[in-house]
Amino acid sequence: MPEHRRLVAELQSVLDAEIAPLAVENDARGRYPTASIAALKRSGFLKAVVPTAYGGLGVPHRVSLEAQVRLGAADSAVAQIYKIHDELIREIFVYSPEELRTRLARAVLKEDAILGLAVAESGRKVDDPLATTALPRPDGGFLINGRKIYTTGAAEADLIAVWAFNPKAEGAADNPLLGVQLNLVAPSTAGVDIHRDWDALGQRATDSGTITFSNVETDPAWRANRPGELAPLHASLRYQAGFAAVLIGIGIAAIRAASVFVGTQSRPWPSAGVDNAAEDPYVRRLVGELTADLAAAYAITLTTGDLLDAYEHGETDRTSVAIPIYAAKSAASRAAIRATSEIYALMGTRAAARSAGFDRFWRNARTLSLHDPVDWKNAEIGRHALTGWDPPPGLYQ
Repeated sequence: MPEHRRLVAELQSVLDAEIAPLAVENDARGRYPTASIAALKRSGFLKAVVPTAYGGLGVPHRVSLEAQVRLGAADSAVAQIYKIHDELIREIFVYSPEELRTRLARAVLKEDAILGLAVAESGRKVDDPLATTALPRPDGGFLINGRKIYTTGAAEADLIAVWAFNPKAEGAADNPLLGVQLNLVAPSTAGVDIHRDWDALGQRATDSGTITFSNVETDPAWRANRPGELAPLHASLRYQAGFAAVLIGIGIAAIRAASVFVGTQSRPWPSAGVDNAAEDPYVRRLVGELTADLAAAYAITLTTGDLLDAYEHGETDRTSVAIPIYAAKSAASRAAIRATSEIYALMGTRAAARSAGFDRFWRNARTLSLHDPVDWKNAEIGRHALTGWDPPPGLYQ
């Protein structure tokens, strides 16, 4: 649609002028990219995902994934922070009370609010029950106590989406899922302690460190899910598609940066008999391979956006969405990690200087790809192909 193309073009102008130039500095600081997120807010793109029924544009998944690729190429930390916002908005408007939807739409559309996430905990297993508790208060709010890790986008979000367990919820003793509660909490709320202890190899500016909630009193108006209502069955698939998009963006950025270096600073190998390294046939061959892999992953990933929309419209089944998204995640992971590593073979020893900063691309791709094992994606694709198995809904399935 023309409106969607205009939105993406306007976003790209902000990426080029304001966000990409800050990426190196954001990575070096390793803290929330405040100025970049402010620029993203000014672009207006945060509002695009709000459903049309609530005053937004309700952009399709393909548009969101295209934006995440472009954001990933500009600054992958900003891309991951946007990814969380996009996914949360899409989810919350499915399972939240009507009054919350109206309130949240107003916050995003009128106040440029951005959402961050606090769900993961440091249990022995990834899928251990939530230890963070949300005890009901007489006013309809909750009292939250617990500790969260990997809190992407939460450090300076306007609202943090906090998942916790309400042991007093009806039926929760027999079915813990009935006690899972989501509240939106402002970071400035008393008892919210953002530790700013994120110290990862890559994706440093996501500032995805630890947050402690100590007797945090939630506002009843920001109760974000009805009792027993959880994320829709395809939400985990959307997460995977988003990771693929950001990884592709990182790979594209690496190739672009390396291409400039090759043409201006790399020394041609004597056997090539050329005056510029960009004319070396082996350099061209490798650039072609890396680009082809990224292009293929990009095409698959954008197509999964259409599948996600089709699923939401009741036009396809979950497995028909899941397997292509697993393929996209697998292809994007391989393409991005290879591209961000092999650019050194293109550029030569000079590019290994710490001051050149090309390691940022590999560090970000490698870190983001660890979110969940891509080997499981490949095994699940294989199981489906061999037996017709349908992957059940799960945290990462």
